[in-house]
Amino acid sequence: MKSIYRALSGMLAVAAAAGCATVSDADLSRQAADVLRASFKERGQAKLDRLDQDQPQAACSAAPDKKPPVAELERMEKAQQALIRYPADGKLLGDWREGEKIAQSGVGKQFSDNPASPAGGNCYACHQITREEISFGTIGPPLLNYGKLRGNSEAMQRYTYGKIYNPQAFTACSNMPRFGHNSILTEQQIKHLTALLLDPASPVNQ
Repeated sequence: MKSIYRALSGMLAVAAAAGCATVSDADLSRQAADVLRASFKERGQAKLDRLDQDQPQAACSAAPDKKPPVAELERMEKAQQALIRYPADGKLLGDWREGEKIAQSGVGKQFSDNPASPAGGNCYACHQITREEISFGTIGPPLLNYGKLRGNSEAMQRYTYGKIYNPQAFTACSNMPRFGHNSILTEQQIKHLTALLLDPASPVNQ
């Protein structure tokens, strides 16, 4: 991070020396992208492709203080829904016990993670998953009683699988990672997480 700050400081110094010359937003965006690419190096599971934004990411970050118009959000969600790949075998539920391991795993696409090991969900970093947890993030809503409140119908299984696979298909500009769309988790891992949320025996629903 220090290298980023040094680079940004250099850019500001150049701008000041230029006598506050006008710089377009496009130029600033390109300069910021150059700074990021110069500062990040591929290491472990962290690759430079995370710096490449696709269309919905670019649209959502273009104006971080306000979201795109409702009609645009709906168009984005519909386009992302078409990209969800549901399991060919039609089975959406795995083993909730495996899902709990994935959700509680503190690894996944970080520079310190072994690239030969599977990524984890690290779900507790944003959600409360069980009542026993004493530390969890609050960026996302608590998932306690997820299945108990919503049921375990085929439609709910499909929604839950899809939400994990690509949350922007249901909530444009969501902060949640697109675990399946970006190949962070495998199809089987997403099945296990879907079971964790919906299986009545899961600690989520106790």
